[in-house]
Amino acid sequence: MPLSLRLGSRRLHAAWYWLLLAVAGAALFYWLGLWQWHRAEQKRELQQAFSRGSDAVQWLGQSDSAALPRYARVRVSGRYDPQHQFLLDNIIRDGRAGYQVLTPLRRPDQPTLLVNRGWLPLTDGGRSVLPDVSLQAGDVTIEGLLDKLPVSGLREGRAAPSTDATWPKLTSFPTADELGTALGLPVEPRQLLLAASAPDGYRRDWQPASAGFGPERHIAYAVQWWSLGALVVVLFFALNLQRIHP
Repeated sequence: MPLSLRLGSRRLHAAWYWLLLAVAGAALFYWLGLWQWHRAEQKRELQQAFSRGSDAVQWLGQSDSAALPRYARVRVSGRYDPQHQFLLDNIIRDGRAGYQVLTPLRRPDQPTLLVNRGWLPLTDGGRSVLPDVSLQAGDVTIEGLLDKLPVSGLREGRAAPSTDATWPKLTSFPTADELGTALGLPVEPRQLLLAASAPDGYRRDWQPASAGFGPERHIAYAVQWWSLGALVVVLFFALNLQRIHP
């Protein structure tokens, strides 16, 4: 039996399955809009955390990097290990492919901290000729922002460091555990984005993770989903609301 409901001078007359489809569609579009709205809030929080990280500097000391806020600005002392570096592949800047250079910073009685010294483009020989990323070993005190390691949206884009004896090691979107296994040492779960004013670095125009897809785009998508949900409701009534003739 179809739904039949009188609304003033009109009657809503529709099969139940059309009503269920309309409710399900409107609910789905509402949920998708809400999801995009929450994503916008997360991106705003990332931007704010990135800005706050530039305000104050704290010593990393004995603290676990994972216990500190993302983008916290820290100062840390240790010794670079230039003999065991990683080149993070498939990092694009201004349309050019290149690497980010991860250099281990060894600290007494603490996990090794991986310092991201910045980006440099592929050499003329491509990936067959790795760039020279050498630097002087020695005790240093550096500053930077704590951040997560780069991640790939597709698992096929990941490649763990090789297990052979060659260094530096080429890798794509590795995990901290994979880097620690290659080094044979425990490593901090986060990397340190080396400050632009620090020596021994490359291109370091650091941006928050939300830079490529800001909160404004998520808000626009949320409005689009909610508009589609409203359209479903309007169409349902427009197609099933009938005038009652005297």
